[in-house]
Amino acid sequence: MVLLTGPCVIESEENIFKIAKSLESYSQDESIDFYFKASFDKANRTSLESFRGLGMQEGLRILQKVKDDFGYKIVTDVHESVQVPTVAEVADMLQIPAFLCRQTDLLVACAQTDAKINIKKGQFLSGDAMLYPVLKVLQTRGCSEATYENALKHGVYLCERGNSFGYGNMVVDMRNLVTMRNFAPVIFDATHSVQMPTAKDGKTGGDSSMVPYLASGAAAVGVDGFFMETHFDPSVALSDGPNMIKLDELEALVTKIKKIQEI
Repeated sequence: MVLLTGPCVIESEENIFKIAKSLESYSQDESIDFYFKASFDKANRTSLESFRGLGMQEGLRILQKVKDDFGYKIVTDVHESVQVPTVAEVADMLQIPAFLCRQTDLLVACAQTDAKINIKKGQFLSGDAMLYPVLKVLQTRGCSEATYENALKHGVYLCERGNSFGYGNMVVDMRNLVTMRNFAPVIFDATHSVQMPTAKDGKTGGDSSMVPYLASGAAAVGVDGFFMETHFDPSVALSDGPNMIKLDELEALVTKIKKIQEI
């Protein structure tokens, strides 16, 4: 099972290392392909006043230190093609944010690196439409056919994170997990799938109580991994707190997911 977990954004070096230390058991579990996730910049925030992170230079320095000290593989977001070569020097997996999943230049730039790529499905797209972002990456890497096997071989993953439903809510269509897995390994984003975009006061809300149910459902349907953002205290997190899993609740959820997958 692939597991991408960590805080939403790099709030401080101290916070990152405290969280990284608490996740050591996952990197030592042979049944888990573990990646430490944190963003150096959250470019898609609701308001200008929202915290975005420490920036690329400082953020990558901290992520490299996490990599050196703990031996973790790193996954982080990229938002512009010009960022990709520098970020790929640190990150083992480059993540394409959902709103950018159709951006050809960004996909091609990522494909030109040696990093694995996790493409988040846009909230505005059906699962079958994600065939084309996968093809853009595979064709850049010299492969002409999008199949599960080819995508796995070339390190291309798709990430389900729900679809916009009316105004200010998300819904997960579990059929997308089946559809997308025809042409790529699928990661289920259990925390962003419970977002309530711009719920009130110009901030994105969420309902983290639903994360275990959706994650369990995805495990039962069949996926290749999970993305779950975590924090010691989501109530004070500087980004996406309402949909995060508390660190002291993460272990029980991962254990439950693994048991469902074994069944």
